[in-house]
Amino acid sequence: MTNHLSALSSTFYPWLIVLIGCLSAFHVSAGGKFIGTSGVTQVEGSAGGGLVPWATITGYATRDEQSSTAFGSYVKVDDFTMFSYGAAHGYKDRVELSFARQDFKVKDSGDTFSQNVFGMKVRVTGDLIYSPWPQVSLGVQHKRNLNSKDIDALGARNSHGTDYYLAATKAWLDGPFHRNFVVNTIVRYSKANQLGLLGFGGDKDDDYQWLFESSVGLFLNRQWVVGAEYRQKPNNLSAIEEDDWIDSFVAYFPSKSISITAAALDLGSIGGLKDQKGGYLSLQAAF
Repeated sequence: MTNHLSALSSTFYPWLIVLIGCLSAFHVSAGGKFIGTSGVTQVEGSAGGGLVPWATITGYATRDEQSSTAFGSYVKVDDFTMFSYGAAHGYKDRVELSFARQDFKVKDSGDTFSQNVFGMKVRVTGDLIYSPWPQVSLGVQHKRNLNSKDIDALGARNSHGTDYYLAATKAWLDGPFHRNFVVNTIVRYSKANQLGLLGFGGDKDDDYQWLFESSVGLFLNRQWVVGAEYRQKPNNLSAIEEDDWIDSFVAYFPSKSISITAAALDLGSIGGLKDQKGGYLSLQAAF
């Protein structure tokens, strides 16, 4: 009985936090930015798409304001599920601080791999819309895996690690088909296995690598965005292969306070199991 209650609380309380954030967002919302231009929240807690960060700072705060966001994301593919939730704070459209918790579960065995992600992003130059060059930001994501014994058995070298990335994001207000259009490019310096959920480095390669990520989004109107993402992955473990990730997504922004994102995923091989395809659903509140 105790185990069932513990499992229920671990599932219920994260969603309760996100729900409270959503309800709060209907009452307080900062920002003079165009709706949708701050992006949503990716699975590691940074502002951007679902899989890939953007150079944008979370929320809709301008350079004289502050803004916060809360999010919950659920991923389901053939043999795995993952729940990610957390919050972020943007300071004067310059600095973003974020936290995310990820719980990754193997369906057949019930094994769960969890990690905490602490993020920081700083806008270096440019503006998403108003400068002729892209908005450029430097970001860092420090990850601490909570399953050190399990990942040691896979050949991972460390249970914690830090990703560094440089993001460039640009929006055009009259792009293709006379629609608003966003292009985002990331260069990441990392040795995280499956985001870090399977540790960092491995018997095959224990060095940091430069990895490429990108996303594009087309605004169908002010509230609906469709697009795609690509994320290059390392392949550090000889025991299990790791493939690059891609998705196609649709995001709905009924207001600046709330966004809902859904995506079709192709994550390739995970944990030795190939062709992991499925879906992604995320809810974000901004206030």
